[in-house]
Amino acid sequence: MSSDFEGYEQDFAVLTAEITSKIARVPRLPPDEKKQMVGHVEKQLEEAKELLEQMDLEVREIPPQSRGMYSNRMRSYKQEMGKLETDFKRSRIAYSDEVRNELLGDDGNSSENQRAHLLDNTERLERSSRRLEAGYQIAVETEQIGQEMLENLSHDREKIQRARERLRETDANLGKSSRVLTGMLRRIIQNRILVVILAIILVVTILMAITFSVRRR
Repeated sequence: MSSDFEGYEQDFAVLTAEITSKIARVPRLPPDEKKQMVGHVEKQLEEAKELLEQMDLEVREIPPQSRGMYSNRMRSYKQEMGKLETDFKRSRIAYSDEVRNELLGDDGNSSENQRAHLLDNTERLERSSRRLEAGYQIAVETEQIGQEMLENLSHDREKIQRARERLRETDANLGKSSRVLTGMLRRIIQNRILVVILAIILVVTILMAITFSVRRR
């Protein structure tokens, strides 16, 4: 289950990085290309929302004792999605203002707008790099957790195998003990039968001796 979540997680990191890059490029593009880029970003934002929904479903199916870490990740990804949507809205507003200024021929604040766009783009690129670093750290942590789980499973397997071997040895010892006890019981029964036979013979002998002695008198 966690492997599916990690796959969606990597797809989300790649997709958000692409969206951030495209949002930063929107103000610098010609009008026709800006319109196409805005359409592409809208589609990718919808894909990112669908990925978040899939990740949310995966988290709900994770056992409660392991769900906390993934829930924290989901909160950060939803916050990141909100920031992307806000940045995209700002970019579209700036794009609409530029189109309006071009139609009205108003270029009085063009230099200030360019500086503001450059600052916004720089901030977006920094956020994108931080997201990529965070995604890499998460991947490394996930790999370490997977290795630890495999090691624990191998140790548990060895313990189970040793327990099985002990049970087999115990069964073998019990079988030997059972055979020994059976042999002892047989000997005891045979000895008792011999004692009874000897007692009968002795009694018969005594009776015969008494009978002979009485007849002689």
